[in-house]
This record gives sequence, C-alpha cells and structure tokens, in this order.
Amino acid sequence: MFLISFLLTLIMVLVAVAFTTLLERSVLGYIQLRKGPNKVGFMGLLQPFSDGIKLFFKEQNYPSYSNFLIYYFAPVFMLMLSFILWVLFPYIVNVFNFNFGVLFFLCCTGMGVYGVLLSGWSSNSNYAFLGGLRAVAQTISYEVSMALIMICMLLFIMSFNLIDFMKYQEYIWFIYFSFPLFFCWFSSCLAETNRSPFDFAEGESELVSGFNVEYSSGGFAFIFLSEYMNIIFMSLLTCIMFLGCNLYSLSFFLKLTFVVFMFIWVRGSLPRYRYDKLMHLTWSVFLPLSLSYILFFSGVMMWIV
Repeated sequence: MFLISFLLTLIMVLVAVAFTTLLERSVLGYIQLRKGPNKVGFMGLLQPFSDGIKLFFKEQNYPSYSNFLIYYFAPVFMLMLSFILWVLFPYIVNVFNFNFGVLFFLCCTGMGVYGVLLSGWSSNSNYAFLGGLRAVAQTISYEVSMALIMICMLLFIMSFNLIDFMKYQEYIWFIYFSFPLFFCWFSSCLAETNRSPFDFAEGESELVSGFNVEYSSGGFAFIFLSEYMNIIFMSLLTCIMFLGCNLYSLSFFLKLTFVVFMFIWVRGSLPRYRYDKLMHLTWSVFLPLSLSYILFFSGVMMWIV
C-alpha cells in the first residue's frame, strides 16, 4: 500500500510541476503586461508537456573535458533527493507514519548541496563552477536559519512528526504566534531553492545560468524538475507549519497553491539582491531573530508547564 500511494504521490507531483511552470509563465506574462503561453492546447494547457517532450528528445551534449560519470549522475542524484523528500507527505490514513520527519527533511536538504556542487564542478567549466560555489555558500548559510525557525515551531508541538502540526493547529494557526518568523521562513525557502531575488547561481554579467550551464536535454530537465519539486515541497511545509495543516480539507491545497503563487509573485516583483547583503541578511538578521524566538518560546513553554 505504501509503495502504491508513494508512486501515485510522485506522479501527481510531476503533473503539479508541469502546471506550476505554466502558472509561472502565465503570471510572469501578466505581471509584464503580455499574455504568456496560450496557443498549445486549450489556453496553453498542453504547453508544459510539449516543453518536456522537446527537452527529452533533444541531443544530449556533454563537455569533452568533463568528469563524465559525475557530470552524468549529478542531475539524477538531485532528482532522487527531491523524490525522497516526498516520503514525508503526511498521509492521514496510516499508510506510513514518519515519527522523525523533520530530522529526515533536514538531512535531505543538507545532501542537496552535494548535487549542486558536483554538477558545477564536474562540468570542468569555470562559469559552472563559480555558479555552483555561489549556490552552495547560499544554501549552507540559509539552512542554519531555516533549521532554527523549524525548531521554534517544534517547540509548540514537542514532536518531530508532521501530523502533529495538524492536531495542534485545530483551533488557531501558528502564523498568529509567529508572524515575523513566517516571513523569515519564506525568505529562507526562496534562498534554499535558489529562487529570485536570491538566484545568485545565475550570473547576468557572465550571461550564464549557473551550475547547470553545461547541461542540455535530459540532464537539464532533471535539474529543472528537481528545483520545482523542491519549491512545491517547501510550499507544502509552509502550509503544514504555519497555515493550519488541515489535510482533510480542500482549503489546505488552495493555501499550498497560494504559497507557490507567492514564489512566482516575488520573482516577478523584486530585483536580484546583492551578494554581500544576502549573507548579511541570514547571519545578521534571520539568525539572531530565530535564536531570540527560540529563547522566548522555550521560556513561555516552561512557564506554561
């Protein structure tokens, strides 16, 4: 039962990724006062599938000086990690109960750094390596503040199981207790998934797209799928931790869609941050704030108990 439910989840996530790309292109189009994709199929609904088919049927190029095995398997590794993350989806029917889900999430996000670094390094291209290093430095820095914000939320439920967020948010959402933390968490999610305004893996001055610059065809498609699956999973985690986590209702999935829309909205609205300000933001703003909240929440919990 677990295998069947997990496979169904993965199929649905891949379909969700396809339509998230369509949503992003349409929303960015309207933000920039143009239409976006609207020709292929009814209202452009078949556009993501045509893009996917085009990517997988293109010729697979690889640099002659690359470290071929690592270069070939780095995108597969990134995609596998994104797939494994979805084991954490909190099923209500007790198909698979993950008591240490939050620890598993932190382990998987920590491993994600290696995929980015290996894909940048194995291309044997200076620009790809530079983009990979920038992405790794950014991801490692924001993981610290993200983990501390998660610990703040875990103090409310005293458990590592994501299902417990649903039990404890039955009457009031946690976002009301920790409104500033929600914005710190959302900014950390943007940086963790290399999204605008923190997409420093891309370098406009070098006219390259970062660590994946040497990838084409299937390799690029795997990296692309991995990135968007991580975005959807981060949106899911945001809804679980802050916005009620009522998995019985349709409103949970509407909230998830809204958080994904916020990722796109930020991309269409904000210019790219400066790199030194990015590092200053996490080490000098998010880290002290999350530590202060941990002290405050743990003090309140001790006083209540």
